Amino acid sequence: MKVRVGIDLLEVDRLEQALARRPRLAERLFTDAEREYAASRARPGQHLAARFCAKEAVAKALGLEAWSFRDVEVLAGDGKPEVRLSGVAAERARSLGLSVDVSLTHSRRDAAAVAIAA
Repeated sequence: MKVRVGIDLLEVDRLEQALARRPRLAERLFTDAEREYAASRARPGQHLAARFCAKEAVAKALGLEAWSFRDVEVLAGDGKPEVRLSGVAAERARSLGLSVDVSLTHSRRDAAAVAIAA
């Protein structure tokens, strides 16, 4: 079985500043459920940054070149984050015969994610 890996790292402040400058950017990058989850947390930007990283990591693991950030949805699962793919991302995963798992982390300064497609 072939395993594909993607990883991404982001400074939380960078995303928070981008969202402050362009408030509609959140709607382009994140699903309603992702934004609602983050809004329920003490510092939403940390959670959005981790999800942004997860989306990038999934795209790298699947080898996506043209895709929508909303095609990769990262939800709080039962003990671990769940990835829901749609659109181009789902088509690519199906064509490769892969499913995707992610691991997220964040500190006050940084957020990161790793995606494993197997």
